[in-house]
Amino acid sequence: MARASPLLLYVLTRAFLAIPMLVILLTAVFVILRLIPGDPIQALFGGRGNPAVVAAARAQLGLDRPLIVQYFEYLGRVFTGQPVMHWILLVFPATLELALYSMIVAAVVGVLTGVVAGRYRGTPIDVALRMYGIVIWVIPIFWLALMLQLTFAIGLRWLPPNGRLSPLVPMPTRVTGLYTVDSLLMGRIDIFIDAVRHLILPSLTLGLVLSGFFTRIVRVNMMQTLQSDFVEAARARGIQERSVIYRHAFKNALIPVVTVIGLQFAALLGGAILTETTFSLNGVGSLLVRAIIAGDYTMVQGVIVFYAILVIGVSLAVDIANAFIDPRIKY
Repeated sequence: MARASPLLLYVLTRAFLAIPMLVILLTAVFVILRLIPGDPIQALFGGRGNPAVVAAARAQLGLDRPLIVQYFEYLGRVFTGQPVMHWILLVFPATLELALYSMIVAAVVGVLTGVVAGRYRGTPIDVALRMYGIVIWVIPIFWLALMLQLTFAIGLRWLPPNGRLSPLVPMPTRVTGLYTVDSLLMGRIDIFIDAVRHLILPSLTLGLVLSGFFTRIVRVNMMQTLQSDFVEAARARGIQERSVIYRHAFKNALIPVVTVIGLQFAALLGGAILTETTFSLNGVGSLLVRAIIAGDYTMVQGVIVFYAILVIGVSLAVDIANAFIDPRIKY
């Protein structure tokens, strides 16, 4: 029980600190959306609306009121915009499914390349994997997506170029909204296989780009761990080098990866916007792009707030997980 109280205080402190972060973000969204060119009401009517009708619509939405009044009304409605939240939750499973599979690709590829690079420090293998980590991290996501589409979908015809399912494949009964999960719950392996085939290219696109960051972080931590005292002690006891690396150094080198996953979640969601657009995945990213083009303030604000809550929630969960697994954290 003595340990529970400080941990609870740590969790509450982290949760409290998330509140001003959210308020600052909401304020920034409100200001920026009103500084950018364009009028959402004119966009709604295609620029050809009757002036009286346009004025009535502006008054109905409260856009004719002072900015300070709009701001506080916006804060009051931000968590109660049910129509907006309905559309976001409707398409969110597509984004979540892409994010999960992309993170698996990023973690597996990044951890493996980072461990190998750290193990063979200074060798041509290390140089090649370091170059991979640098190059893949700076490659534009949309360019990599187009290259994968041209190669594996159009050129080799191995995989579908876009969408979540083939046209003739029925949608699984919605339970979670994740096609790979719902198809298994239905017992439809054919739908599952088709859904996985459609996820391969977008997941590889986003996952490979993120893996570059994992490669560099894991490599550095692997090298530091291999030079630590407990690893030298294990070697001095005559433990085989393979066991020293994979049973001692590897586990400790993975502790910072938990933090990296949380930090990269925001980048994952940002990359999902480009990936969903390129592969025609009807997720939250595509919804945001359509809302921006249409000048839909309400939807843009709703999506950004939704993203912000996700990122803050994941960051909080990562902080709590680190408090359990990393003894260096004091709370």
